[in-house]
Amino acid sequence: MTPSPPSPRRRGEERTRELLDVTLRLAAEVGYRGLTIEAIARGAGVGKHTIYRRWSSISELLLDALSHVWSRGLDYNTTGDIRDDLREQFVRSSRALSSPPLGPIYRAVITEAQSEERLRETIDARFLATVEQRTLDRIRLAQTQGQLRGDVDLQYPAEILSGTLYYRWLMTMRPVDEDIIDALIGMFIDAYGVCAPPTKPDSGHPAQP
Repeated sequence: MTPSPPSPRRRGEERTRELLDVTLRLAAEVGYRGLTIEAIARGAGVGKHTIYRRWSSISELLLDALSHVWSRGLDYNTTGDIRDDLREQFVRSSRALSSPPLGPIYRAVITEAQSEERLRETIDARFLATVEQRTLDRIRLAQTQGQLRGDVDLQYPAEILSGTLYYRWLMTMRPVDEDIIDALIGMFIDAYGVCAPPTKPDSGHPAQP
């Protein structure tokens, strides 16, 4: 029996993945400044109109390509222990940011965004907002589970948790190692964690009725 040809939707999804892969490969080779729609179209064997039907600018295309690689890296585990889940995700993120293709390309895009308002807006909408929202979702889940204080709004703490790692990596060029991650999470848990009530020392005498 002859297999059915791929549906138009499936062909479209495959073409999109191919364009994202070519974009990342070329970005790693020539950098953000050297990346062009023409080169991507040539590398993927398509016309420029195929790209412009999907993305309005080179920056949107590149950020979608980064997100395609990075989307699973933004997910949090839900083991039931907020400290462990934050630590696992932050360690995974720091390793990805320190390695190609994501790290060097993302750093170059952030550098260009300082002088391109549209690129800054695209980064915020397509990447940073996602990072913050997934962090917020995870710590709010911990809040509903009684692991974090229920009397606080966790919006700003989520921004601090996410932003501190990216600031250290992008602005200071200092490593984001496990000691830094543990210290950051420790400060967060100290501020917003729910502590178990202290146990009374055993006096060795039976309790009085």
